[in-house]
Amino acid sequence: MNPSKKLYSDEFKEQALAKVYNRGDRTIQAIADESNLSIHTLKNWMKSSTPADTPTPLTKRPRDWRPEERLLALQESYSLNDEALGAWCRQRGLFAHQLAQWKSDFCAATSARSGTDDNPTLRSLKVENQRLERELNRKDKALAEAAALLILQKKVRALLAGEVK
Repeated sequence: MNPSKKLYSDEFKEQALAKVYNRGDRTIQAIADESNLSIHTLKNWMKSSTPADTPTPLTKRPRDWRPEERLLALQESYSLNDEALGAWCRQRGLFAHQLAQWKSDFCAATSARSGTDDNPTLRSLKVENQRLERELNRKDKALAEAAALLILQKKVRALLAGEVK
């Protein structure tokens, strides 16, 4: 190939490399397919790129954030408007939907933890459930006993009817 002829712009190359280096669980092949590139071209770009060429995120990947860091990020970004939130997220390598997911995760964990036995309604429902289960077991046993007595009564009648003849 003629080195003076460029097939891809520098911006496109930078975007593709940024996707590769911040790909998360996706494979390089998936990034290449998404960018309509050959995997070999993408790997060659990766080999020829220097750390100065590659955009290094200021923080780690969103899935690598510890819960304490996530909570701090939620606190920092809580009062930001959409434009400021976008800038804040870009600076940290996040997306607004990831913050929303983190928030819902924290809320779900908090509600699940608070629902253990602190809720009087839940406690009363558990007590009622236990009472109903005991009553059901008692009635099952009584029904089984009545069925056994009925069968015995039929057998006795059958035996007595056979002796009379």
